[in-house]
Amino acid sequence: MGTEPSSTAPVAVAAKSTARTVAQHHQAVVGFLFGFFLVLLLYTTLSSPFGSPSSIHIFFDPTGRLGDHFLQSTPAMPTDPNTTAAPMSAPNNFTQGTKLDDGPKSNSTKKDEKRVQDDALGTDKNNRTETKFDGVQGGTTRQAGPVVVDDASDRMEEELIRQEIDQGGNKNHTNNTLGARRKPICDLSDPRYDICEISGDARAIGANRTVLYVPPAGDQGAESQEWSIRDQSRKHLVYINKVTVRALNASQAAPECTSRHAVPAVVFAMNGLTSNPWHDFSDVLIPLFLTARAFDGEVQLLVSDLQPWFVDKYRLILRNLSSHDIVDFNKDSGVRCHPLVVVGLRSHRDLGIDPARAPRNYTMLDFRLYVRDVYSLPPPTIHIPYKEATMNNVAGAMERRKPRLLLINRGRTRKFVNFPEIVAAVRDAGFEVIPVEPRRDLGVEELSRVVDSCDVIMGAHGAGLTNFFFLRTGAVMLQVVPWGHMEHPSMVFYGGPAREMRLRDVEYSIAAEESTLYDKYGKDHPVISDPESIHKQGWQFGMRYYWIEQDIRLNVTRFTPTLQQVLRMVRE
Repeated sequence: MGTEPSSTAPVAVAAKSTARTVAQHHQAVVGFLFGFFLVLLLYTTLSSPFGSPSSIHIFFDPTGRLGDHFLQSTPAMPTDPNTTAAPMSAPNNFTQGTKLDDGPKSNSTKKDEKRVQDDALGTDKNNRTETKFDGVQGGTTRQAGPVVVDDASDRMEEELIRQEIDQGGNKNHTNNTLGARRKPICDLSDPRYDICEISGDARAIGANRTVLYVPPAGDQGAESQEWSIRDQSRKHLVYINKVTVRALNASQAAPECTSRHAVPAVVFAMNGLTSNPWHDFSDVLIPLFLTARAFDGEVQLLVSDLQPWFVDKYRLILRNLSSHDIVDFNKDSGVRCHPLVVVGLRSHRDLGIDPARAPRNYTMLDFRLYVRDVYSLPPPTIHIPYKEATMNNVAGAMERRKPRLLLINRGRTRKFVNFPEIVAAVRDAGFEVIPVEPRRDLGVEELSRVVDSCDVIMGAHGAGLTNFFFLRTGAVMLQVVPWGHMEHPSMVFYGGPAREMRLRDVEYSIAAEESTLYDKYGKDHPVISDPESIHKQGWQFGMRYYWIEQDIRLNVTRFTPTLQQVLRMVRE
């Protein structure tokens, strides 16, 4: 019997046909989507240089983590004046401009950068990461490739990233965008000094000891801020009057300029502990060198509490640091406008320079050679006088020529009470002696030439040794250290700086019997028997006994071997 055809065959054929049709349709859709994706990618790539400045390009890696971000650096589009910039957390005091010496990033800066990264990544307090762009959750796996994100709804995020880029040193121009973060005007963080840098529209008003920062027109983001600092290198010295620095906001009226100047200005005080040569250099001249030297003379000095004697005594240094007239700031009744005003003086340590923090990595050697150049002393290639003379003179000159020693006798404290006996001992040791008693009215130009002509400078620990700036490289400083555990300050204030300036330092510490304190208090008094106990009572007690009451009677017999050591050093 014949076989009856199966009724399922046409159904199977129809199913296969339908499957092919669906597959072809699916391939067409996939192809269309793939082509659309490529077109979108091409459009994004080509149009990004011309895109909106408010768009941020975010690149994700296949794991879904934020790989990189950058702000499109294109000209800003017109801003709606009615739009208020998003609030942002920022330090209290900021200004525009460039500081002369930017140090390492502060802890607050690092915290700001961490906050920027956390905001961009959506890091919560438990360090869980969640990307917050366009409502896409961070747990979703993404395809590799660029995704354009419009952050118009999140201006805060854009501003934070802009700040991060600017802080990273990638900006090539001053940022005048509304609400843009500005650099600090005043830095009060250093333990020695405070300093303010007002860059842009800076207006100095001497009559009320005030310097104003006037923000650009339309800058609505700046807040009014004010600082009051002592404009010298010792921030805690009460003798220094304060200068007020004020950053105005756009709504505050600024006084009109009575004079405009194209060069920066430095505001600093000349009073305080000056009149002592050590403090003249340590508190004013070295800090002024650090603050103003990098301007190469194109800076004006606005001096508060101006001291005419100081200007006259150090006029050559002041004229070299500034080719412009010195202004008596307290008596200046006008409003002086400068592109940059620095208030205060930088100082690294007592009578010292830290090259790592100094503009152009200046050193104490640089400062000594600078001072010698200002006073037209021989260049550093010239040897100390004794060697120079013996190298250039005829045979036998070495026996006739003696090394020259400048012997300083202090006028009041720590003076040599047996000065004539010391002079005789120095001569007997083989030196030519030049005795000097420094005075305020002694001309620096004349004294600098006398010191330059000597191979050795000798004196008790004190300001007279500050004249070692005029010595030649390789000369010797012989410091007589008073009684009372004075070795450490002697090294810090003079010995260390001398070595940094390529001078040779020799110290002679006197015995208790060589101090007049021995005669006054006796050997059993703690001033003699236990100086450390005196120092522990407070600095004022050490100052009273060992700096002020003490004079020196050198035992020339005990001192002679030190003189012979110095003579050998000079003749080497």
